[in-house]
Amino acid sequence: RCGAVTFKRSEQNAIQVRMLADGRLSTGHAGVLLAERRGSYPLIDLRILKTSAQQGEVESGTRRKVKRLLSFQRYCHASRLLRGLVPQTPGSLHLLDDDYLGQAAHMLSKVGTWNFDIFLFDRLTNGNSLVTLMCHLFNVYGLIHHFQLDMVKLHRFLGMVQEDYHSQNPYHNAVHAADVTQAMYCYLKEPKLAEQLSPLDVFLGLMAAAAHDVDHPGVNQPFLIKTRHHLASLYQNTSVLESHHWRSTVGMLRESGLLSHLPADISQDMEQQLGSLILATDISRQNEFLLTFREHLDNQDLDLQLASHRHFMLQIALKCADICNPCRVWELSRQWSERVCEEFYRQGDLERKFDLEISPLCNQQADSVPAIQIGFISYIVEPLFEEWHRFTEPSPLSQTMMGHLHKNKARWSCLRCAHTPSDVQVHSHADEPDPKGGGGEGENIP
Repeated sequence: RCGAVTFKRSEQNAIQVRMLADGRLSTGHAGVLLAERRGSYPLIDLRILKTSAQQGEVESGTRRKVKRLLSFQRYCHASRLLRGLVPQTPGSLHLLDDDYLGQAAHMLSKVGTWNFDIFLFDRLTNGNSLVTLMCHLFNVYGLIHHFQLDMVKLHRFLGMVQEDYHSQNPYHNAVHAADVTQAMYCYLKEPKLAEQLSPLDVFLGLMAAAAHDVDHPGVNQPFLIKTRHHLASLYQNTSVLESHHWRSTVGMLRESGLLSHLPADISQDMEQQLGSLILATDISRQNEFLLTFREHLDNQDLDLQLASHRHFMLQIALKCADICNPCRVWELSRQWSERVCEEFYRQGDLERKFDLEISPLCNQQADSVPAIQIGFISYIVEPLFEEWHRFTEPSPLSQTMMGHLHKNKARWSCLRCAHTPSDVQVHSHADEPDPKGGGGEGENIP
């Protein structure tokens, strides 16, 4: 739903489109948009990911005011064209006609159901699913009143978060953040958790879910390390992307002044707890959290009256929300699976183009979507959700998720058999426990 200008002659139309593009994009980015590509998203320009003098070339001739210097999005405003955001008004809620507003409101009345279609909701909110969803959930829980939040500052912060997700990423975009937030809300409503959670727990859980992938570049940690990106050096090759997501969130919190009315020690503690939650999504720490969770359940020593135990369960809930796509209904799960694999393949295309070693799961000719999904479900999703199933004792939601998970895995198995002539064609690294290619980034998965 976007405006358009039409002319009697096609060449006039083309001139107008070119003028609009030239006014918003540098020559390099315009080339990215017009380049041949596999899907509907522009390819990643490797120059954006480099730290050499090339970065200066990308920025030359512009008058951007870079407030958050580590933000990829500041160098890639092309995504605004694709998402339809109005320039110079980041975070603003765009006006929709009554019919669309009514449909979006109707969907919000069912936001706690597991079959919630986040793709439809994003269309109904004109690409503002994350801002709209978060404002609704903050009202549901009374967090605005409890923490005495300024609504203008809240909208500004949420708009900044949504804007700093890259809409040209097939997977790691604001819709994924909204999907994880909606899943987190479902988990926070689980009776085993809901009875014990404090307003601070809910606030941190929702905020971490919304911002857990902010400013994700669409490539994984090994890619940043082998291209010697400045973030890899800054965070010493450890939880590089997760650390960046957290620090970016803290920067936006301070820039928006959302927590400025709170005592400094309280706001700093909230920032640290947000970091602890976001860093938990690092897939290289999967076994660490899984073993601790399993031990707690075996020993039956989880005491949710303890703040430390509640925080641990928020970490587990966020990890579950981040990788819950295979637990959704097939129509939604398949879309997410295809999107994340498309992002993998684009990284592989970049690596091939610049003569880098192609990362595991990123070779479209060798790594099929069904094979990737089966390995991911078998080694990452099932072990975690089996323990979550135990924790909920089990709840109706958990039973529903496990049912979808098993059906989806069987369906991917059928698709793999249909597309491979023999079992020999199944590549071994598709069954590796780490879907990121060793010490990768936890969000870069379906």
